[in-house]
Amino acid sequence: MDTASRIQCQQGDIAHQPDIDAVVNAANARLESGGGVAGALHRAAGPGLARECRPLAPIQPGQAVISGAHGLPNRHVIHCLGPVYGVDEPSDELLAACYRHALELAQQHGIASIAFPAISAGAFGYPAAEAARIALSTVIRTLPHCPGIELVRFVLFDSASAELHQRTLEALQQG
Repeated sequence: MDTASRIQCQQGDIAHQPDIDAVVNAANARLESGGGVAGALHRAAGPGLARECRPLAPIQPGQAVISGAHGLPNRHVIHCLGPVYGVDEPSDELLAACYRHALELAQQHGIASIAFPAISAGAFGYPAAEAARIALSTVIRTLPHCPGIELVRFVLFDSASAELHQRTLEALQQG
């Protein structure tokens, strides 16, 4: 199976991906509940997720750690701390590291399917088009080194983000 056919982009709720082994949390450094993706995943997972994450924190921008999924319909949550745009530098390398490290953790833990949000593109201020390009190009480059991963799904909050990711994926495949 070629790399491109292993990547999907769709609108949806990252906390409701029952056919996916691991979902990725756009985490904060303390791995605590917050707004956006972190809040949605923590609410759906229940208090056990926060208890398991406490000793794993803090993490640095670009890092990823793995936990159980608790009340989520998945086996694992991979927590990534994306860069705050204009603060954490080099932001492009740190953002790419999030996706690369998450995929490497998935491969190490026998995870066949993983769902990503748009890391850093919300409250952390990363421009959406640039965040999508970095995310998708990093996944395309990293997947050949992760043969156990059969499916990478980008789950985007709104239709505009889903369409942006799909257009970016198609452009990268042609380029």
